[in-house]
Amino acid sequence: MKVKTGRSIGFSLAALLLASTLSACTSSSPAGTNATATASAGTQTAAAGAAKEHRTLTVEVFDRGKPGQPDLNDNFWTKYINDNFGKQFNATVKFVSVPRAQEVDKLNVLMASGQAPDITFTYNQGVVYNYVQQGGLAELDPVLKQYGSTLTKYLGDDVLKYGKFNGKQYSIPGKRTVLASSNTFIRKDWLDKLGLPVPTTPQQFYDTMVAFKEKNPGNVSGVIPYGYSLQPLNPGLSFIPEAFKPSNLTEEQFATLQPQSIWLANWSMPGFDKAVGYVNKMYNAGLISPNFATDKDGKLLDADISNGKVGAFQTNWDGPYRTAPGTYANLAKNVPGAQLVPIDPWQNDAGKHPKNGYSPNGMYIIIPKTSKNVDLAIQYLNWMSDPKVTLFLQNGQEGVDYNMVDGVPKQTGTTNTGDKMMTVANNLDYDILSNGIELGDQKKNDAAISSGYPGYEKDAENALKVSMVDYYAGYFYSIPNAADAKNNAALKNLSAQMLAKLIVAKPAEVDGLYKSLVQQYMDQGGKAVEDEFIKNYKAQNGK
Repeated sequence: MKVKTGRSIGFSLAALLLASTLSACTSSSPAGTNATATASAGTQTAAAGAAKEHRTLTVEVFDRGKPGQPDLNDNFWTKYINDNFGKQFNATVKFVSVPRAQEVDKLNVLMASGQAPDITFTYNQGVVYNYVQQGGLAELDPVLKQYGSTLTKYLGDDVLKYGKFNGKQYSIPGKRTVLASSNTFIRKDWLDKLGLPVPTTPQQFYDTMVAFKEKNPGNVSGVIPYGYSLQPLNPGLSFIPEAFKPSNLTEEQFATLQPQSIWLANWSMPGFDKAVGYVNKMYNAGLISPNFATDKDGKLLDADISNGKVGAFQTNWDGPYRTAPGTYANLAKNVPGAQLVPIDPWQNDAGKHPKNGYSPNGMYIIIPKTSKNVDLAIQYLNWMSDPKVTLFLQNGQEGVDYNMVDGVPKQTGTTNTGDKMMTVANNLDYDILSNGIELGDQKKNDAAISSGYPGYEKDAENALKVSMVDYYAGYFYSIPNAADAKNNAALKNLSAQMLAKLIVAKPAEVDGLYKSLVQQYMDQGGKAVEDEFIKNYKAQNGK
């Protein structure tokens, strides 16, 4: 591949056409927090940052409806924020709760009525773009330059660019610290029993699956060499297409044909037909879950893995180690001695193992044009980007809520109760700049992430490492695709149906069926989406 730049992964554009498609405190300080805040203003001093008169800064916070959660505007974290940022900048920070499941709908209502918080956010790029087009957001370049030196340094140009529209900064993107998406896992104990090496190419992987079927090293009824589930919301083949995609794509081909995510199909991508043929061959050889097309939510696949029937499968990079559904734990319980390891068999024509991962941006933080506190909002984000503040908001108070071991905070378990309860990992709802643990060093971040899988720390560390080999992000578009917003859901469903038909077809019929189904896909909106990506690419690059 000639380029490494990429299209933002995960920008669902269903809310681009709002008219028709949008349905997307001060008190006593916690012990020890004042010392933390002393150096937390970055390059700003209290005198330089403080307002002449007291102001109230409103900030959105997601209400996730978690049982036992504290008052979202009056808890351990909000007290820390007000006793530190608030006192330093002569302000009160008031948090406005928004139901997580209805955040886009609620945001649109607040924006339309001019009542949106000074700082609000969304994960939907299309929503932000629409606000920009309507003139509803504050332009941030001047105030960012004046008040955001620490913030700018923390995010860097690679993250900040995701908040630029029409060449101007209208959003402050959060920073995603884990860019890995998925892994392929295999039963290492099966390999060892058969004396087989870890497969490193598609052909080796296929041959290994054949051996699993013929020799059934797990001695199970209904052995499934390769576990697969075709979920309608994610109709793709995971990393398999990477092995068949040419490595010498031009930038325009990569930008306009590359799918947004490894879970999605892109029928025009060179080599995708070969990837489909590969999976079809496995199915006809009896190597794939026989009921893959009816496993709508992946629960059947999970049960097959947990019961020791599956030899290999693809899932989230950390999927087996998660406490829910606890696939690896269930497998180990049901099959003593079972061992899962991540492998990297999808080698392309250049000897690489490319992996489409997440883009480096998290949520889009925005400030409404109606806000009278644009400067204070940027000062707040600038304050939050200080490492000491980030450390506190993500972990709590050292010696009480965590202990630092080799530069990595080890939780004591006190932050999941009372008014310290975190309603999401790493306290993302209050530390809105960092999507994932942030310690200022990627190695420390990785170590901290791995420590979050009790009993599987070394496994998770290795899995994260494997998942980042030859990582790349999709092409970055500053212009959302309106045709994609209109057709995305229907095309996903159609793709799932197409893949199901192609995978179970007779090998001799695959080529002809592929061409006819792709023509149907293009006629039903695929061509419009592709054409708009081409148009946007040319506009973005002045062609």
